[in-house]
Amino acid sequence: MRKTIQIFICLLSGFFLKSALSQSSVSNALQPEIVNVTVPAFQYLPSDTAMSVLVYKLPEAKETSPVVIFSHGRPSTIAARAAQKTPVHPDIVRYWHSRGYAVVAAVRPGYGDNTSVDPEDSGTKWSGDTCSGRADFQKTANAATHAVKSVHTWLTSQEWVKKDRLLLVGQSVGGFTTVNACGQNWSGVLGCINFAGGTGGNPVASPGKSCQPERVSGVLSNSAKTTLVPSLWLYSANDKYWGEDQPKQWFKAFQESAKAANQTASSEFFAAPSVGENGHSLQVNGMNLWRPVIDKWLEQNRF
Repeated sequence: MRKTIQIFICLLSGFFLKSALSQSSVSNALQPEIVNVTVPAFQYLPSDTAMSVLVYKLPEAKETSPVVIFSHGRPSTIAARAAQKTPVHPDIVRYWHSRGYAVVAAVRPGYGDNTSVDPEDSGTKWSGDTCSGRADFQKTANAATHAVKSVHTWLTSQEWVKKDRLLLVGQSVGGFTTVNACGQNWSGVLGCINFAGGTGGNPVASPGKSCQPERVSGVLSNSAKTTLVPSLWLYSANDKYWGEDQPKQWFKAFQESAKAANQTASSEFFAAPSVGENGHSLQVNGMNLWRPVIDKWLEQNRF
């Protein structure tokens, strides 16, 4: 009897040790390696700029890993942009790890420790519920895309990366950036996912009605002319940045532009119901809604 109890205790100890090690591996996976990647000077960035990139590798990966290149959104104030140190939510990292993807997410110039410059500024100003200035949203998209391209270039030099299995994913201005970057057809990029993408919104002063949305449509439509890979767009009904209908109009314009350019890559739109107080939080607060949609999209496209 005593021997049986001892064996049971050993087995139980082994189980808890294995569980603890497993939990430790998951915890360590969410403690990213931080590397500096240089963003070269260009039209909207006066000098080469070091950019922090958070690297969430797959725990205990023994082979090369497919990678999600994640692009964050744009807080409305300088103080909030300066406070942006963690560009991707841990739950999003966990989701992509569960699908077998590592995640890298940069803190682009204009955010975090780099707020002395703001290459993504579109030139618009809000006064009450009215915006003014010529909204140069193509500048916003190009500046952000330039930074993300630096991440892509760095990734293609890394031995741990499966270079022919990359996905572009972004939230808000990061989703807008993702659609723009998708049209550049970078090597190894298989597809693009846009969460609540857009720019020019003000949920406090002008809930549901963004600044000069036709200019956002122009940027997205332009990228459609050259996009060769599948894309998935996800928006919520109560998004206070853009409203419910405007994203659908952007997507329609994107599809029409792609068709006119004889591009045949698939594009899909997921219209989620309202999420919390502001559906702009769909990515983090509506995972139960979008997870089966993205799971299906990944499987359909063999990603």
